[in-house]
Amino acid sequence: MEVVKAAYPDPAQYEPCSDGYDPKSTPEQPRWYTVDVRLTRKFTHVVPLSVLKQQPSLAEMTLFKQGRLSVTPVTKAEWKAVMALAD
Repeated sequence: MEVVKAAYPDPAQYEPCSDGYDPKSTPEQPRWYTVDVRLTRKFTHVVPLSVLKQQPSLAEMTLFKQGRLSVTPVTKAEWKAVMALAD
């Protein structure tokens, strides 16, 4: 994927019927942001987290240092390693 539009307040945070609703969020002080992305390539197979964790080149990946799934930075070297596993 590639980001095609910079971050902007997620409109779902203001809608009570939305799964993304946050009653503490206001248009003046949004708490959640989103970006628009475009699919550039599909992997031919799933690369499981267990496989990623076995790769020495990914040992320091920020994703593995957090207790929850989140958006994390990925270095160019890490990106290349993950893409190589997808081929």
